[in-house]
Amino acid sequence: MTTRRSSDEAALVPARKTGAMAADTPAMKDWAAELVARARAEGVDLTGEDGLLTAMVRQVLQTGLEVEMSEHLGYEAYDPAGRGSGNSRNGTYPKTVITEIGDVDLRVPRDRAGTFEPITVPKHTRRLDGLAGNVISLYAKGMTTGDIQAHLLEIYGTDISRETISKITDRIVEEMAAWQNRPLDRLYPVLLIDAIMIKVRDAQVANRPVYVAIGVNLDGERDVLGMWLGPTGGEGAKQWMTMLTELRNRGIADALIVCCDGLKGLPDAIRVTWPEATVQTCVVHMVRNSLRYASKKHWGQITRQMRAIYTAATVEAAEAHFAEFAAEWRATYPAMIGSWESAWEEFVPFLAFPVELRKIVYTTNAIESLNARFRRAVRHRGHFPNEQAAMKVLYLVAIQQRPNRANLMGKTNGWKHILNTLTIHYGDRITGVIS
Repeated sequence: MTTRRSSDEAALVPARKTGAMAADTPAMKDWAAELVARARAEGVDLTGEDGLLTAMVRQVLQTGLEVEMSEHLGYEAYDPAGRGSGNSRNGTYPKTVITEIGDVDLRVPRDRAGTFEPITVPKHTRRLDGLAGNVISLYAKGMTTGDIQAHLLEIYGTDISRETISKITDRIVEEMAAWQNRPLDRLYPVLLIDAIMIKVRDAQVANRPVYVAIGVNLDGERDVLGMWLGPTGGEGAKQWMTMLTELRNRGIADALIVCCDGLKGLPDAIRVTWPEATVQTCVVHMVRNSLRYASKKHWGQITRQMRAIYTAATVEAAEAHFAEFAAEWRATYPAMIGSWESAWEEFVPFLAFPVELRKIVYTTNAIESLNARFRRAVRHRGHFPNEQAAMKVLYLVAIQQRPNRANLMGKTNGWKHILNTLTIHYGDRITGVIS
């Protein structure tokens, strides 16, 4: 059944169709009809600051808070049983929460022990998202506004226009801008930079690169530092300088190791922005690019030989393994061997570091995981109608925390050992910041 409302913006969070309080039960229909009739009879709006529905939501939330406090303390307000109990009510404090039907002013009760943790309106919560939360969650999974509209209609019986869904997702634009411009740390031991291609409609649908930067700070914590949508036609020196200059202006004065996949113009732009940075070619990308030149029947043997190169104990050992690799395959796949030779100087720096640090560089699990999530979100859409729509989805994917799953943001394993090695190697560039 479809429940239409006078205003999409005023849609309440629909209840699932289970249990006695489901939205399509006769009792709920009668209650809704009575509420509308009362609003009309009294000449008041249903929603808004003085709306009848707003007042009822306020009363429900306020009552919920009071009930929770009584359960927390074990006695009702003004009950003599509370005397000498060790904890008691301690007045209230004002709080305004944003709901689907407007702002709701509440008086949140307090206890003297300061142990009250309300569930009705949790501490630090300023928005009871409801429908908006559902919409944004679905949007983050790559569903289009049309998909979300059909989903809400089928599952909840709620008919929300595509325009309203778009307005709900627009709520994150300001948040996204603040995230993209937030201050960053002065020093990042490791930066990972990569790109993924998406389709965006401008005058016509075209491939556009999205550049992503992930940083590992001095505490070993990973974080997505920013995302940039590049122009049609791919990357270039000007684009890289714009991106890196923004990171520097946001506070990154130095980066020890910057890992990238040899994108055109990027290594030079890194050296201009952070002259002392070690530019490290991403090993995963080198391996993948190499296999593009080779027949699948040789992939197993080539992969084993490349692994011997990038897991070598020293630079000298890596050079010896590469010499054997080149001698065997140069005649068959000269472009593959040439790609290794041209990138060699930016490939070998990480061989001077311990295994734990090497893994950050040559596995790049964080950025690979992010790219995989991006692809899942993008695959269903085909293309985005504009730049903002693309960046909204990718931003939501980047900040999403999934329970019981590996997440982009988190602590790097074995970081203390890595930090000690980095400090010995880079000296004052780290100790000067830590002190």
